[in-house]
Amino acid sequence: MLVAFAEEGHAGEINPLLPTLPDLVWGTLAFLIILALFVWKILPNLNKLLDARAEAIEGSINSAEAAQAEAQAALEKYTAQLADARAEAGEIREKARADGSAIVAEMREQATAEAARITSNAHAQIEMERLAALASLRSDVGSLALDLAGGVIGETLSEDAKAQAVVDRFLAELEASEKARS
Repeated sequence: MLVAFAEEGHAGEINPLLPTLPDLVWGTLAFLIILALFVWKILPNLNKLLDARAEAIEGSINSAEAAQAEAQAALEKYTAQLADARAEAGEIREKARADGSAIVAEMREQATAEAARITSNAHAQIEMERLAALASLRSDVGSLALDLAGGVIGETLSEDAKAQAVVDRFLAELEASEKARS
């Protein structure tokens, strides 16, 4: 139709925009050969390349998802370990407080026992010193009484057993009367 239109308008002129019939046939044949070569050789290779790239992207996505899942699992494990560590630290703190309280109670008990022992020793020492002072006082009072009696009588009384017995009896009666008053 184009050829007929071109021939009708200008019978002798050649239009440079409209190809001739042999150019159209040879151009179409070349286009079909290149198209067949493209579909037969280049398109499968291009599809393989695109498939390989899609697989690589999917593999990267899968590995990223696996890494993310692994990171999430590690985070959960870390969180659990952190919670366990905090609980263990709390238990250790409570045990240390209990141990500290027990140590303080034990030290108070020991201090009380030590104070009681020291008090008991002091009382015993005071009692021994009192008895020693009483014995010393008894002998001093006895000798003073004999000296005083000797001064009253005008004679020296000897320190014999009878005089000592009289002084002891006198002091015992004096102690008995003291105890009766208390």
